[in-house]
Amino acid sequence: MSAYAQCFYRCFGWSGSSNNPITNHDQPKICLDTTKMGTDAVIVKNGKRICGTGGGLANAPIAQDKAYFQAKLQSTGIFGIGVGLETAELDRVPLGEDANSWVLRHDGFIRHNKKTIHETNIKFSEGDFIGVSYDHIELNFYVNGKNIGSPVLGIRGSVFPLLYVDESAILDVEFEHFEHAPPSGYRQIMLEQQIF
Repeated sequence: MSAYAQCFYRCFGWSGSSNNPITNHDQPKICLDTTKMGTDAVIVKNGKRICGTGGGLANAPIAQDKAYFQAKLQSTGIFGIGVGLETAELDRVPLGEDANSWVLRHDGFIRHNKKTIHETNIKFSEGDFIGVSYDHIELNFYVNGKNIGSPVLGIRGSVFPLLYVDESAILDVEFEHFEHAPPSGYRQIMLEQQIF
């Protein structure tokens, strides 16, 4: 194999030892969707980081029974994490003010449709991990692996993982390799075709 071909294969993560250079990289991955984000939001790092101002949805809804994802707070500011319908207002920060988003905010409040569902005394710090579990009955939040004990009920419709940021906040989302293990029975979000 020529030196050029070897360099090309290494650059794209392919192995020169196989006749078929197709790898798992060709499988679709869950990530933040650059077509479903606020106008001033910025999604980078292959759909795993959101910064700027606004919200972003993942590229797939939560279709399975018990799903989990988590984000690391890289920089504090105004932020939130939760779930939202595809029609969530991603340009309006903070989210949780419309009927299409359910979020845990930077101030520890869980909001939906201009109402506070739960007030918590959580004080977030850079480096915190915020987890989200959803089973189509309850939405739960976790901080550094511990359930905050404020479930959200009554969510209807096909929801997507949702994050938003403002005032220098940066969130890195993870959909499969978690720093803190999901609760028992919960797994990474799967694409609908992977479920069947």
